[in-house]
Amino acid sequence: MRLELTKRGDYAVRAMLELTRGAGNGLLSARRISEAMGIPVRFLPQVLADLQHAGLVEAAPGRSGGYRLARDPASVSLLEVIEAVEGDSRRQSCVLRGGPCGKDGFCDVHGVFFAGQEALLRTLEAATLAELAQRMAPPA
Repeated sequence: MRLELTKRGDYAVRAMLELTRGAGNGLLSARRISEAMGIPVRFLPQVLADLQHAGLVEAAPGRSGGYRLARDPASVSLLEVIEAVEGDSRRQSCVLRGGPCGKDGFCDVHGVFFAGQEALLRTLEAATLAELAQRMAPPA
């Protein structure tokens, strides 16, 4: 069993964490976010556009433009960030049969896997950008 983000999800989380850390400093350029978080600069605008479309990021165009959080980082969950770029995280297919769940009944492990999925989603939903950025902050 693998639990991992797509590259797009990974980049979105890292970009949002950098925007959270720079929240008091005005706009951050895509280049600055890219360099700080090791994200290829050519992919970042696409990821930031998805985050903007989801209402998580605001963009200011122009030479002195950039990006900033659209909401308080304490109100943005890790799950929101992931789903903004990856879509709904809930599994739609049966873990044993590969087809749609419930179409021909449920498999023997359905309840266990879906309970685990819901626990994971609740954990991701409870983790906020503010908490995560604070964990990553160097000690004073």
